[in-house]
Formats: sequence, C-alpha cells, structure tokens
Amino acid sequence: MKVLHLESGMHLYGGALQVAFLLRGLQRPGDEHVLACPQGSAIAEAARPHAARVHELPMGGDADVGLVGRLRRLIRAERPDLVHLHSRRGSDVWGGVAARLEGVPVVLSRRVDNPEPRAWARWKYRLYDRVIAISHGIREVLLACGVPADKVVCVHSSVDTERYRPGCHDRAWFQREFAIPDGAPVLAMVAQFIPRKGHRTLLDAMPAILAAHPRTRVLLFGQGPEQQAVRELIAARGLGDSVSLAGFRKDLDKVLPCIDVVVHPALMEGLGVALLQSAACGVPMVAARAGGIPEIVVDGRTGILVPPGDAEALAQGVNALLGSEALRRTYGQAGRALALEEFSIDAMVRGNRAVYEQVLATRRR
Repeated sequence: MKVLHLESGMHLYGGALQVAFLLRGLQRPGDEHVLACPQGSAIAEAARPHAARVHELPMGGDADVGLVGRLRRLIRAERPDLVHLHSRRGSDVWGGVAARLEGVPVVLSRRVDNPEPRAWARWKYRLYDRVIAISHGIREVLLACGVPADKVVCVHSSVDTERYRPGCHDRAWFQREFAIPDGAPVLAMVAQFIPRKGHRTLLDAMPAILAAHPRTRVLLFGQGPEQQAVRELIAARGLGDSVSLAGFRKDLDKVLPCIDVVVHPALMEGLGVALLQSAACGVPMVAARAGGIPEIVVDGRTGILVPPGDAEALAQGVNALLGSEALRRTYGQAGRALALEEFSIDAMVRGNRAVYEQVLATRRR
C-alpha cells in the first residue's frame, strides 16, 4: 500500500503533529508513505525519518488554484494507491480535486468543528471516499451539514503517553522559569491566541478565582494574532501580577505535570491536543462543553465541563478543583487512564490504517 499524505500546516503542533505520529506508526514492510507539505515547514524535517520521501511544495491557501496542477504532477510521479488530506487551508478542496482528476481514492481528516453551509458541504464532500473525524463531536457537525453517515468515521487524535506522563520532577526549575511563588496554585491554558479559544472568558473569570484563591498564578501558553490584545486586556484589568503570557513552548511535557489545573474555555474545538497532553500528564481540567472536548474532559470523571462563554461557571469549576487536592488527584488519575485507553498513538494508527484498507477494498470491487 502506497499513500500520499498532504499536510499544509507550517508548525509542528495540532494536526501536523498528528501527521508526524501517523507517519511514524504506519511503517510496515511493503508499505510506502510519502508526504507533501509547504516549503520550510516544521513537519518536513519531523517526517523525514519516517516517510519514504518528503516533497516541499508552494502552498498558498484557499486561493491557490495552482496547487491542483502541482499535486496532479506529484500524484502522477508517485502513483499512490490513495491520497490522505490532513488539513484545510485550501489543501482539502484542491487536494480532493487533484486526486479525483487523477482517479486516485482520497481520504480527508477533519479536525475542526465549525459547520459549513449545506450546499457547499454536499459538493465538497463528494470529493472524498471517506472522511475521518478526529472526534464524535466533529462527526455530528458533518452529519448535520448533510454529509452521509456511512462516509464519516471517527478516529480520535492521539497523544504520546510515553513523553507526556505524570510527575513534576523539577519543581524548583518550574518555579524559577515562570516566577511562581512557593505554595501558589498554578492554572494553565495552552491554546493559539485566536478569539474562539476563549482567553477573554478566562480573564473574565479571574476576579472570582482570585477572590477565593488570591495567590493563584495563570500561565497562558501559545502564540497567535490575539496575543497583544490579550496582553493589553490583562494590563487594563490589573491582572499583571497573576496572569502571564508564557509563549510557545516545546517542553510542555516537562511543564504540564507541574500545573494544578488546566483551563480550556474554547467556544469551538475539534478535540484539543493540549487537553490530551494534560490528561496524559494526569492534570485535571476545567473546559467548555464544546465540540469534541467532552470526549477527553469527561464531566465528573477527568474534569469539569461548563457552558461556553460562561465566566461565572468557569470560575466555580476552577475554584472547586483548587479547593480539593483529593478531587484534583482523582480526576488526574482518571484522565491518565483515559488517555492510555482511548487516545494512544497505536489506536490512532490502527484506525487510520483500517480506513485505508476499507477504501481500497471498496475500490477493488
């Protein structure tokens, strides 16, 4: 089996990280996996040890119609049995068109939960032999948009449970690195700085959190276009002593086990890789009941769910966990167990391979 994978992300997180996991796990004698990705992208280097070949191509997003021609030439050169499209930014549609024009079956991974107009969805999803939703929440969104149920299968995203595991092994370093006073409870939010991630909801909840736990410190990890606006809002509300922008980190496996509670008040979310990482590290979570989040933040088992955009409920959930070490421990242990059981890399690889085999078997009939 030969598969051409297409990933258009530039940075090695989210969907691109899942592609790296998949390429690593799919290696099997007789199989061949080839990656097409943007020039200069982080996934190119990460994939080289695991892919037969890596092709770096110009990818200009939704308006880059020329991507169809570039992909058609690549498909003719590589002659794959199947094309797997892993991301949007134009590669979903133009990749689907290119594969169809070359007569090659095509699979799309869908990682976001925002709905699409039904008329557009009816046309777009005809391009694909199968759609892999990374959460049941995304699958339900696709069905509501009119995509046939037999075309959509759920295969959860994964987390490296060997790298992300419980145990803060260097608390002194952690406190120095992030200027955390002795004994201060620490919250973390790991997300792109974009409106739908809900940073403002967390800031709205901070007065109630600080009233109950005045020594609380909050670390906001990530980068994105809203970063400066959030920084200004922190200053305007006088939260600078409690809330810090901690930037994009490559050592979250070292940081997360030292966190008391991870907060994720996203308004929309496909699943949330940061939540998978937090659960694998045994960290309890408070999150919004949106998209695929309830599949990893199981209310009353691995964390607490609140309505999206509800700052009061968010504060109540955070305060409940900060007020009970026993509850934090119970939820953290359950999160680790769930990550091992349902979100392992092996399970994700098996699920994707099964889809490939089903699509190819159907084509042979």
